Amino acid sequence: MTPETLLNGVSQILDQSGVRQGAMPHTDSGTHLLRFEAPSGQNATVYRPLLCLILQGAKAVATSAKTITVHAGQSLIVSHAMPVLSRITEATPEAPYIALVFPLDLDLLRSLAPDVLPSSDSRPSDPFSIHLCDTDEGIEDALRRYFDQCETDAARRLLAPITAREIHARLLMGPQGDTLHKLLWHESTASRIFRATRGIQTNLSKAIVIKDLARDVGMSSSAFFEQFKAVTGTSPLQYQKDLRLLRARDALHTSSAKVSEIAFGVGYESSAQFSREYSRKFGRSPRQDRDLAPVE
Repeated sequence: MTPETLLNGVSQILDQSGVRQGAMPHTDSGTHLLRFEAPSGQNATVYRPLLCLILQGAKAVATSAKTITVHAGQSLIVSHAMPVLSRITEATPEAPYIALVFPLDLDLLRSLAPDVLPSSDSRPSDPFSIHLCDTDEGIEDALRRYFDQCETDAARRLLAPITAREIHARLLMGPQGDTLHKLLWHESTASRIFRATRGIQTNLSKAIVIKDLARDVGMSSSAFFEQFKAVTGTSPLQYQKDLRLLRARDALHTSSAKVSEIAFGVGYESSAQFSREYSRKFGRSPRQDRDLAPVE
């Protein structure tokens, strides 16, 4: 299989759907497909556990800790929910940026993990939850077959789940398998931080108390703070703030609620503080962002 095969297949799906620019949820496969014909400004979003293949062009993904540039032929594997700022850096009408996002099923990974031995490489793995790697040819081939199988009802029901299982198994057997194994082991640090991030997301408007979060996942406050920052690249308070601002931005773009109501709804006690932090993160005030949203 050549790299162009999957690229052509994804391009054809986007063409058939009439999507020349932007992101498209592909319902039959459960994936997201993206195509952009020019470099973009910064886009703030939350990455969930996923596999993202860059098929053409390039993209920069930034967290509070680092910036990662992903080129064609490379992939990102994300193990925890991560607030990020991303922008497309390489794209033209002749060679648009094209990528596909395959969500990871943690329950499926957990069911497969006992049958896949972790890598024998004894080097400590980077605990950071976004990993850059060259795209695995076996996974790329499996994804091509997965999309083919999603085209008909019978194959989607009978064959696609088997291939999705294969994709998850290949991830466990690949270079990032050790990281995924640690996430799936209930008492691992990665798993405990995952539970903490899920708790923050679930109770986003609730003020964070570090000692309570640490106690809930069975860690000391100092160890929890250190490991949380190693995995997410930021502190628990900054992590919550980034998630609050992203949720507020979604509300500004999708509802007619007042700015103050949205601010209080995500946990801010001061509308002025919310506006300051929002402007600092997104480059314009909440009201300006709402006014410009239809244009974007």
